[in-house]
Amino acid sequence: MLVRFTKMHGLGNDFMVIDAISQRIRFNADQVRQLADRNRGVGFDQLLLVEPPTRPEMDFRYRIYNADGSEVEHCGNGARCFARFVRDKKLVMRDRIAVETARGEAMLTIRADQQVEVDMGAPELVPAQIPFVADEKAAIYDVEVDGQPVELSAVSMGNPHGVLLVDDVDRAPVSTLGPALECHPRFPKKANIGFMQIESRSEVRLRVFERGAGETQACGTGACAAVVAGRLRGLLDERVLVHLPGGDLEICWAGEGQPVMMTGPATTVFEGQIYL
Repeated sequence: MLVRFTKMHGLGNDFMVIDAISQRIRFNADQVRQLADRNRGVGFDQLLLVEPPTRPEMDFRYRIYNADGSEVEHCGNGARCFARFVRDKKLVMRDRIAVETARGEAMLTIRADQQVEVDMGAPELVPAQIPFVADEKAAIYDVEVDGQPVELSAVSMGNPHGVLLVDDVDRAPVSTLGPALECHPRFPKKANIGFMQIESRSEVRLRVFERGAGETQACGTGACAAVVAGRLRGLLDERVLVHLPGGDLEICWAGEGQPVMMTGPATTVFEGQIYL
């Protein structure tokens, strides 16, 4: 099977994007892992599929696969690349694009400066819905790792996140504590783990160890979850600039029950074809 694809990235968080409307394509987990291999495949953090919607009021269906072959609910950086892809390919001509995700609906807006704003929906904070094992909702939870307590906030942005505060994000134990918390039993569906350093009430630095992908250059849902966690702790204002290794995202959240708005770039790297 010959597959046409586009390689894109959002602040270094990279994607293989495939039009599954004009191409009849189905993937299994082994094929996704093969394509994700950076030495023997295309190489990416996530595979994005553009599919026809199942509901008439939606423009597209948006599916996301991690590099390990697992399908996930949401990806903020991927959503921005998805919006630019369908517009650049003239699959839609509008600047506002309604898409279905495994989580629900998402509205993507391409601005005049070509930055993409994504309505990420309201965060889920109830432990059972994240999912996270806890007796009641709280801004901070104590989680034991190798006999040591770790403080974190638990948030779902359509996918589960644990957010830790650190004094120096450059020295944070992302490569060791990240995978330990990703697979912690208190996160039954695993989780993305964010390490956040607060520089001011309107500016933070962030590194994220992503579920099924490892540390990435940027994580859109992780940036949203970090700002939500900081707001719940009373440490951040409504609008926050998040500095990630790959670049900056602007996150805005008015408070509980309100959607998180994320704005940032999406870049096309190259077009290609590959046989499966």
